Amino acid sequence: MKFSKLRPRRYQLKKTATAVADQGHPWIFRSHLSTAAEVFEDGQWLRLVDGANHVLGYGIYEKEGIVGIRVLKLGEQEPTAKWLEDEVREAILRRGEALRACSAWRAINGENDGLPGITFDVYGDTGVLQTYSPVLDGMGRFCAGVLRRRLGLSSVLWKFPSKRRGKRPDRMLFGPPVAEVAVQEGALRWRADLASGQKSGAFLDLRCLRRWILGQDWRGLRVLDLFSYTGVLGLAAEIAGAREVLHVDDSASALEFGKQHHTRIASRHQWIKADIFRWFPELPREEVFDAIIVDPPQMASSTTALERALIAYRRLYKEAARRLAPRGVLIACCCTSRIQRARLRSLLVEWLAPRLSLEGELTTEPDHPVGFPEGDYLKIFVFRADGPGNDGEDKDETRSQGSPRLA
Repeated sequence: MKFSKLRPRRYQLKKTATAVADQGHPWIFRSHLSTAAEVFEDGQWLRLVDGANHVLGYGIYEKEGIVGIRVLKLGEQEPTAKWLEDEVREAILRRGEALRACSAWRAINGENDGLPGITFDVYGDTGVLQTYSPVLDGMGRFCAGVLRRRLGLSSVLWKFPSKRRGKRPDRMLFGPPVAEVAVQEGALRWRADLASGQKSGAFLDLRCLRRWILGQDWRGLRVLDLFSYTGVLGLAAEIAGAREVLHVDDSASALEFGKQHHTRIASRHQWIKADIFRWFPELPREEVFDAIIVDPPQMASSTTALERALIAYRRLYKEAARRLAPRGVLIACCCTSRIQRARLRSLLVEWLAPRLSLEGELTTEPDHPVGFPEGDYLKIFVFRADGPGNDGEDKDETRSQGSPRLA
């Protein structure tokens, strides 16, 4: 990527946007931009100045979406290729020694590593680049080249996120095509589907939960894994001693992949394709589980969808609480960044009381650092049932009202 051709244009921020930039937030929302920004082309690099014409930093303009400018760096010095290479190197150094036992890890975590809209995951000697906006494609490819050289990767796949899929085909940036890879995380061995799997091929951010499950004594337990994808959490549950694991997901291909790769004793696993929001409330009342994992997809891509998402979460988690055996464990996950951690914790405690008590909260992995509020998207809470299940219904909510749909 030749930075000399980018030639940043001057843009004076409004006071509200100046305050956001001064706080180090990587996004300047479109609502904070003046009409003067409308003359810029998509992908234009900007020199950001305040009302006194002091240079605050540099960013990239986006024509569409709620984020109007992605801030690259603060300070008067322009971004250069050397600066970008240093940012990539620093991101790798921040991973430390904690990932030595893992063959799959995230080298770049977007804005949280100071590299907005770019992620890069490493699977052994294969890298997977994702860029979340067309204006970041060039910078993403540059980062991928730096990582390939520094890490000695044999192949690099450029895979587009779901919101961009269909507009541009995935393609190899370097080396031979790689469809599947083996992953090792300590005692856990599983496979990732790079060609057609979700995200970069797997959910590397759930490593903390996989490790937690492996550390439990689940001998003889019956486990329900909702939104199971390819069932790696269920495999961890089997290794922890579970006698039966039900994997439920609406993707037939993900379940088939898991059935092929993610069991030790196949008879302990059931693979169920279903719309969970309909299937779960319709289970017979006598169906109970010793451990339930609830890891729904992101449900609120906008503020207008947030309340609807909270209603769906509430019904889902409360239904799980009803299905727990005495002293059962509920693992409540949420990857919706618009629901702040403190608020979700408070709501869960309220929704699940009095029978369930908060037992713990898992922390993010070192390769998924959190650098700003919206970057704290993944939240995992562990609740424990204190007594017998609740066979009754909420006064304000019954199954006759129908099941919630994804927002």
